[in-house]
Amino acid sequence: MRAIAKGPEPASLTAHRQTQHCDYDNYADKDALRQALVTEQRGLCCYCMGRIRNGPDTMKIEHWKCQSRFPAEQLSYRNLLGACLGGSGQPPHLQHCDTRKGDRDLRWNPADPAHRIETRLRYEADGSIRSDDADFNAELDDVLNLNLPRLKNNRKGVLDALLDWWRHEKSRGPVPRARFERERDRRIGGAGELEPFCQTAVWWLEQRLARMPA
Repeated sequence: MRAIAKGPEPASLTAHRQTQHCDYDNYADKDALRQALVTEQRGLCCYCMGRIRNGPDTMKIEHWKCQSRFPAEQLSYRNLLGACLGGSGQPPHLQHCDTRKGDRDLRWNPADPAHRIETRLRYEADGSIRSDDADFNAELDDVLNLNLPRLKNNRKGVLDALLDWWRHEKSRGPVPRARFERERDRRIGGAGELEPFCQTAVWWLEQRLARMPA
């Protein structure tokens, strides 16, 4: 999970909120909404960081505060996120992200700057995602199912590739801070799509940088 910087909402969503009897179901331009979410999330699911593409069959529009209990938030752009299909149609133990979450709550929102989502997570060598916040740690497993073996393996693959790079660099001598910074920045720079599960590597690099002299 990585922090999401919310951009401007689609003009059609703004206009829809100004009509009588408006709700999420009768909002017709969901294609524009999906595209806005994919763009600001740089092609990654808001929860697992897998790839998402604009389309009703390739992603879901997630209400961080669910529609059933927070109807006033159903058309609030700050409450809307782009999520992967999350094993839709699979048994519950194979579902994840929004599909698994349903109407349940989450303690922290990746799109709320005040929640500082990246400071609340860590990644372990086996690809597990964990939090020192006990309640949120339980939600990662029970509500989002982010430690599903397939997701763990994807994160582990990213971390293993990074560790291979580090061992190769280290074999030639001490790795300078600037090289770690360059490796981090190439994973988060630019304005296009990010690599799936990239935050696993970014987190490791930032942990390493925090232990190095400035």
